[in-house]
Amino acid sequence: MTVGGEPGAGGRARLRVEADQVLTGDGSGQLIADGAVDIDGAGRIVAVGRRENLGPPPTEVRTVGGLLMPGLVNAHAHTPMTVLRSAGDGLPLERWLREGVWPREARMTPEDAWWGMTLGSAEMLLAGVTTSCEMYLFEEAVVDAVAASGARLVVTPGVIAALLPDGDVAGRIAQLVDFHAGHHRPDQLVTVGFAPHSVYDLSPEQCGEIAAVAGANDALFHIHLEETRAERQLVIDRYGKTATQVLADAGALEGRTIAAHGVWLDATDQRLLAEAGAAVAHCPQSNLKLGSGVAPVLDLLAAGIGVGLGTDGAASNDDLDLWEELKLAPLLARGLSHDPGAMDAATAVDLATRSAARAIGLSDVGVIAPGARADMIRIDLDQPAFRPGLDLLTHLVFAGSSRYVTDVWVDGRQVVDDGVLTTVDVERAMAEVGERGRRLAA
Repeated sequence: MTVGGEPGAGGRARLRVEADQVLTGDGSGQLIADGAVDIDGAGRIVAVGRRENLGPPPTEVRTVGGLLMPGLVNAHAHTPMTVLRSAGDGLPLERWLREGVWPREARMTPEDAWWGMTLGSAEMLLAGVTTSCEMYLFEEAVVDAVAASGARLVVTPGVIAALLPDGDVAGRIAQLVDFHAGHHRPDQLVTVGFAPHSVYDLSPEQCGEIAAVAGANDALFHIHLEETRAERQLVIDRYGKTATQVLADAGALEGRTIAAHGVWLDATDQRLLAEAGAAVAHCPQSNLKLGSGVAPVLDLLAAGIGVGLGTDGAASNDDLDLWEELKLAPLLARGLSHDPGAMDAATAVDLATRSAARAIGLSDVGVIAPGARADMIRIDLDQPAFRPGLDLLTHLVFAGSSRYVTDVWVDGRQVVDDGVLTTVDVERAMAEVGERGRRLAA
């Protein structure tokens, strides 16, 4: 149904989306029955509430039924690795990198990365993941691919000494400063940060230098941290302290930091991260698949550390479906603590939306609230999984699935319509990734 009116700011028509239920994503689990969301022409939410309380409708009204909720936010991903999906299966992290992943990445071209990012972005959008924080090389290709798919992107180009010609870390940092200046455009869906791979790949001084550059640009500092027990011991043997302590001593935790994994963080490490205001990207499925362990998420939250859910890369997960992390995170928390109330459904949803967005530096994403960006997804509630419907939020976490996502909006623009992604030729992308993946594996 369309109601006449004038276009809003930004050239697009003002839009109202009406649903049976609206989950605001404010962390409380609040649901609004017979709800509606008004979006201005620039893709920002201007009103949320019951339809009867919102006043005259704007230019266009869409009645979609079901549940509207914030788009999911992937706090740590290497999405172009879709061309390496399942590489090195069965190997521990260090061998997985050196034998399964890095040799193939050394043969990758920007076009390989573009197609990998394109297919991965399509996979995420169809699953209701509207934003991802990408740590990868080929950053120009990553930005171009996501611009075409219509998703929101936090791109943190990697600094990996093991893959740099002659180990020229300084040259790579200078390259990324230029990249930040040319591509950091939050108003155009792209935020740029800096991503040293790890303390075991780079020196403490190099990590500190990258952190200082990130801080000078008010940019995100994104690093792998305490992912495996072997990695932790390697750093302790080398420097006499944990990787977290090494980073703190190097001044690398003084800006906006997100540490990926954090499986082996001890109490001292957690205190340092909490004091620095750092966040952790929890990637339970990847950590389990690589045999790395399980991050102490309940301890992190109790320490005041921000936590967001991430998939990691498609070579170690092996999918980009954040719904699986959304269900697995509370199950692991409850199982490890022997407490069925350890993490409730509202907290789990928060880790995949609002908390994840804040962890990667986005304050106006991950919620459906006035002033926020209109990144939303519709869930089809007319499914067996949502009956009897007495506790919709718990159904959503423990019985929900990406297959129930039917519609997706990013910045107020609809990119998935009734299960169809309108921005990417998915068949072509699958064919390209299949061919390129076989070449890289040969």
